[in-house]
Amino acid sequence: MYDVMSSHAEEFIDDEEVRETLLFAREHKNDREMIEKILEKANETKGLDHREASVLLACEEEDLNQKMYALAKDIKQRIYGNRIVFFAPLYLSNYCINSCVYCPYHVKNKHICRKKLTQDEVRAETIALQDMGHKRLALEAGEDPVNNPLEYILECINTIYTTKHKNGAIRRVNVNIAATTVEDYKKLKDAGIGTYILFQETYNKKNYEVLHPAGPKSDYCYHTEAMDRAMEAGIDDVGLGVLYGLDNYDYELCGILMHAEHLEAKFGVGPHTISVPRICPADDIDVNEFSNAVPDKLWQKIVAIIRIAVPYTGMIVSTRESEANRKAALELGISQISGASSTSVGGYVTPEKPEENTAQFERSDTRTLDEVSDWLIRMGYIPSFCTACYREGRTGDRFMPLAKSGKIQNCCQPNALMTLKEYLEDYASPETKVHGEALIEKELMNIPNEKIRQITIDNLKKIENGERDFRF
Repeated sequence: MYDVMSSHAEEFIDDEEVRETLLFAREHKNDREMIEKILEKANETKGLDHREASVLLACEEEDLNQKMYALAKDIKQRIYGNRIVFFAPLYLSNYCINSCVYCPYHVKNKHICRKKLTQDEVRAETIALQDMGHKRLALEAGEDPVNNPLEYILECINTIYTTKHKNGAIRRVNVNIAATTVEDYKKLKDAGIGTYILFQETYNKKNYEVLHPAGPKSDYCYHTEAMDRAMEAGIDDVGLGVLYGLDNYDYELCGILMHAEHLEAKFGVGPHTISVPRICPADDIDVNEFSNAVPDKLWQKIVAIIRIAVPYTGMIVSTRESEANRKAALELGISQISGASSTSVGGYVTPEKPEENTAQFERSDTRTLDEVSDWLIRMGYIPSFCTACYREGRTGDRFMPLAKSGKIQNCCQPNALMTLKEYLEDYASPETKVHGEALIEKELMNIPNEKIRQITIDNLKKIENGERDFRF
C-alpha cells in the first residue's frame, strides 16, 4: 500500500496503486455482499477510501446503483441541506505561456484575442457582478509571469474587495491560478483569499506530460504538490478538480480521492471543494480529439460517488453543464454552482464579438442569475450567497469538524436565508421575489434552535429595512 504521508506526488498518487485498485474494482464489480457493506459504511457519513469508491464506480448491479444514488442524495441533505451556494468566475487575463493541448489559451494559439484587464476594467467587471447580486468570485488567469505576475493578481484582489456599488460587495475572492511557491501562497493568504483552487487536469503522470508538452505547467510533480505548498503557507481551504475526458474516468476518480486522503493524512484537513468539469468545445480545441469523453449518466454517477466518499467537501459544477445535467447533479451531491457566468476576459461589461473571442470554453447554461435563482427556488433549493464561515474564521480544521458532524447547518441555514433575503430585496425580479419570500417563510421552520430562528427573523426584518451583512 502507498504511503499517504509522503510529500512526493508520485508516492501519494502511486500509479501502481491506482492500477491495482482499478483491477480490484473490476474483479468485484458484481460482488453484491462487498458493495452492500461499502454502502453501509458510507451511510455513516465518515467517507470511503479510494478502493471502496472505485468498486462502487465499477458496480454493474442496477439496483445497487440506484441505492447508491439515493444514499448520495440523503447524505447531501444531511450535511448541506437544500442550500446551493452561488459564485461567478472572473477572468482577468488569457495570456499564457503553457502549451496545454486541451485549452485555447495555449501559447501556440495565434488567432485567439489576447486580453488583460486594467484595474479600471476589473472594477467595472466587479460592479457588473455586484449588480447581478453576486458576493463570491473565483479569479481566473493564464500563467504568464510577465503579463500576469502575482503582483497583478494581488492588485486585482484589492481592487475587487475595495469596490462597493449600491448595496453590492464581493465578500469572498477565491483564486484559481497556476501552481506557485510557498512564499507566493503566503501573499495570497495575506490578501484575504478564500479557497485556492487548482485542477490537476489528469492524475495519470504519463498522459499529463503528453497533454502539457511545454511551459512551467509541464512539471507534473510541482503541479500536483501545489496544494501541499498552499496549505504549508497557511491557506486553510483548497479546491481540487480534474478535467474529465482527458484520461480514463476511473483513473481520475481514484487519483482525486487519493489526493484528498493525502491532504487529510498530512494536514488533518481534506479538500474544501471538489469540482467535476468535463472537456467541452472551445476556440482551437476539438473535443472529438479526446477519446475519453464521459457521458452524462456516468458523470452523474461520479458526482454521487464523490459525495458519499468525501461527504464533507463542497462539490462544484459550472455552466459547462446544461440545465438538465445541473439539475441531476444537484440531486446527487452538488452544493455550489456558478450562475450567469462569462468565461471571457471582460465579458460581464462588454458582450464578446465573434472576431474578438477570449473565452476559455463554451457555456451550456446561459441563463441570467435571476433565472437560475428562481429555478432553484421553484425546485425547493435555497440560493445562498453566504460567505460567513470564511469571514468568521470557520475554515480549515475549524470548518471540517462542523461539516463532518452536520452541525454546520446551525450556521448555514440562517446565513443562507439572510443572504437570499438580501438578494431578493436588492436584485431579484418581482416573480423571483414572490417565490423567494415564500421559500424563506417555509425554511425558517427548519431551523431547530428557537433562539437562532428568532435572531434570523429579526435580521430578516432589518434587511427588509435596508440593513445588510448579518452573519452567524
